[in-house]
Amino acid sequence: MSATTKVRYEIEQGDIAWIVLDDPASRNALGDEMLDELLSAFERARSDDAVRVVVLASSHERIFSAGGDLKAFADDTPTITKYAGLERFPRLYRLIGALGKPVICAAGGDVLAGSFGLALACDLVIAKDTVSFGCPEINVGVFPFMISALIYRNIGRMRANELMLLGERIGAAEAVSLGIANRAVPAADFDSTVRDWARRLADKSPLLMRLGKDAIDATRDMALPEALQALQSQLALAFTTDDIKEGVAAFREKRAPQWTLR
Repeated sequence: MSATTKVRYEIEQGDIAWIVLDDPASRNALGDEMLDELLSAFERARSDDAVRVVVLASSHERIFSAGGDLKAFADDTPTITKYAGLERFPRLYRLIGALGKPVICAAGGDVLAGSFGLALACDLVIAKDTVSFGCPEINVGVFPFMISALIYRNIGRMRANELMLLGERIGAAEAVSLGIANRAVPAADFDSTVRDWARRLADKSPLLMRLGKDAIDATRDMALPEALQALQSQLALAFTTDDIKEGVAAFREKRAPQWTLR
């Protein structure tokens, strides 16, 4: 475990990194210090070749994160300083997208405001069936500027507008129906479901997983012709890997594949 104060970093089973928001007094508010520690934790996971999957979770029983630090929004810090600090959010979202390793958001509590964007930046979202999702910033005179781009890439325009302009929350079941979350599971099954998905991801080829995630990150906002051309090149590159040959051989021989380390 690292010596940070607001984020815990732990390795489970040798290849699963857990990044845990751990500032319950602030309801895991995404202030500058928390964001810096998150950036450091994800960079650590990216650089560790043994890590094959990352789980982003919270130690708070009811709140994943309440979002941005409202106290910091309204304090007397010069505007230019606040503006410079805001770059942490897009840098974190981009880092998760370009991590080269799958990231599961384990939403064990309410996912609100800036943390809604953090969840959407992840590859998979598993939620307890009792949690809510929302961007209530408008209710306190703010607007979800930074996360609106992520919301629009995951939700239809009118429903996205409703969430951002009315500031209402939705339940986990509706989040699944909207494509915001993959699963809403009972509290009793939550930890085991997260660990099962993490194990299943970690057992895939880390090389092909990285190539695939990089391809998704690079092409999802491209026009279709350019995306298809880029993906054709990535598939051709994948054909050169030993893991494709190993995967096919293992399938034919009815055995577990032995992947390369990278």
